[in-house]
Amino acid sequence: MNEKILEIENLTVSFDGFKALNNLNFSLDTGELRVIIGPNGAGKTTFLDIITGKTKPTEGQVRFKGRNLRPYAEHEIAQMGVGRKFQTPRVYLNLSPRENLELACNGTKDVFKTLFRKSPARERRTVQELLETIGLSHKADMKANLLSHGEKQWLEIGMLVAQAPDLLLVDEPVAGLTDEETELTGSLLLSLAESHSIVVIEHDMEFVRQIAQGQVTVLHQGSVLCEGNFDEVQRDPRVIEVYLGQEVHTDHDMSLDNTADLLEIAGNAEG
Repeated sequence: MNEKILEIENLTVSFDGFKALNNLNFSLDTGELRVIIGPNGAGKTTFLDIITGKTKPTEGQVRFKGRNLRPYAEHEIAQMGVGRKFQTPRVYLNLSPRENLELACNGTKDVFKTLFRKSPARERRTVQELLETIGLSHKADMKANLLSHGEKQWLEIGMLVAQAPDLLLVDEPVAGLTDEETELTGSLLLSLAESHSIVVIEHDMEFVRQIAQGQVTVLHQGSVLCEGNFDEVQRDPRVIEVYLGQEVHTDHDMSLDNTADLLEIAGNAEG
């Protein structure tokens, strides 16, 4: 049985009486890629916030590699090996992809010292390998502001990986991407899953289908509604009901393909 890299137990987060997360329980195996879906207001952003330390639990606890994260600040949790990618790319637009990655590799995070020093050979190899991994070798030295939205997403993922986190938290990585960029992003995350534990928050159901190799978790009203493989989740009457606001009495009320299409429409409307 795999060791748990992330464990969340009986966790509640309240904001002035509103429970953004409500007695939530969740665990992630080391080396697992887990996709989390859920309708608008399900608590997905708060879920990431409590793992990174941006928000502290009202009740319950989050454990990363067995360590309770409550006493630690955001930067301390990041140093432990938790990396988060936000929905909007956060890259240095006036720097090249190579320079962005060099900065991410440099532990001092000092822009001027990074840009005006000679990078060690090992760091240069790491940067080159990352450029190849994210598919930007051919644009390594152009300004990042000239990259497409999808390429900026890949660059930020590369910058995150450069910091060698054990757990990657990726928030809606294909929002606003073309179909081709979406497919390439899925391939990138699947390749990273060979050496990282990854949690992906996503609305795009075709993308979820592409990357969901194991369990998918559905959040609703701050709790786990259900978990299962992609086919099981998208046919679950409870999932259809919370996404579409209609009761489904049997698993056979809709075909598999039609259900996926409807969930896709619902997810895109929220996003």
